Amino acid sequence: MVNAAQTKALKHDLAAEARRLGFVACGIAAAAEDAERAARLETWIGAAMHGDMAWMADRAHHRRSPGGLWPEARSVIALGMSYAPACDPLELAGAPDRGRISVYAQGADYHDTVKKALKALARWLVAEAERRGLGGVGVKVFVDTAPVMEKPLAQAAGLGWQGKHSNMVSRDHGSWLFLGAIYTTLELCPDEPGADRCGSCNACQRACPTDAFPQPYVVDARRCISYLTIELKGPVPLEFRKALGNRIYGCDDCLAVCPWNKFADAAHRMKAFLPRAELAAPKLAELLALDDAGFRRLFSGSPIKRIGRDRFVRNCLYAAGNSGEAGLMPLVTALTSDPDPAVADAARWAAGELDRPAPTLPPQ
Repeated sequence: MVNAAQTKALKHDLAAEARRLGFVACGIAAAAEDAERAARLETWIGAAMHGDMAWMADRAHHRRSPGGLWPEARSVIALGMSYAPACDPLELAGAPDRGRISVYAQGADYHDTVKKALKALARWLVAEAERRGLGGVGVKVFVDTAPVMEKPLAQAAGLGWQGKHSNMVSRDHGSWLFLGAIYTTLELCPDEPGADRCGSCNACQRACPTDAFPQPYVVDARRCISYLTIELKGPVPLEFRKALGNRIYGCDDCLAVCPWNKFADAAHRMKAFLPRAELAAPKLAELLALDDAGFRRLFSGSPIKRIGRDRFVRNCLYAAGNSGEAGLMPLVTALTSDPDPAVADAARWAAGELDRPAPTLPPQ
């Protein structure tokens, strides 16, 4: 029989080991189903707000609870790793000849970094449970690649709360946390859930360029720039192309304006997440010239690599069309005959935008 004192001591040491491995937040949630959480998921999918992300609906039964994915799970260890930026993520908004890449994608692929640390912590847990006479312990690790509701579980484990932008907010690390989870057969005492501290603030809602929030705490992926530039295949709908501005991979606007970011410290960020110089403020002219081999070289070890050259260049063409930079026209025109239909369509749109006469200012 495992007693409470044994698991309490293990839980304390687990948190210390998590910190040693680079996690800045660690908490425990029960693996049982939360009816309210499951209902919110069903409502969101029922309204088709997941867009083309069919896997959200296809495996909704696994997302309802940790037990739905792994019936033997008894506890969830929720973990957060900081990627707090040292600079204002919105500062490139006034640099139309540059592409804006979301903060999280400017460094190494977080999937690899977080999963490596999760595996190390899971191995530690198994070994420590055995050493302390707690018996054999089963574990499974997850980081954004399985039907796991990382954000609600992180809130249930006390890491913070899901803000009105639907992402996690931490009192200590703002909106800049990569989340991971370890499911385990070991019963650990759950932590107190995170309390919602958004209050009356709606800065994230007001900051969204595409009005992707039908209501606080709910994001319609079909209108979200992160979805449009990363998940959506084919052409981006015309109604959103101007709103993309110079964002070519993801969007940080709703995260960047969160007041809780004032407590986030870039010193807590893992070195792997430091921005690569060539991705911090890339020139659109150089990106538009990428062929498949060049794209793969540039984005080796980056999460951007997974969307492929065609989707990425498509995004860069929308940014070019929004730039007003006439010098980009030769590159844009050359892509109107690109083999990929979405790239060719984006190039034609961009050429049309660049060819528009500059607006005439009224006399003073």
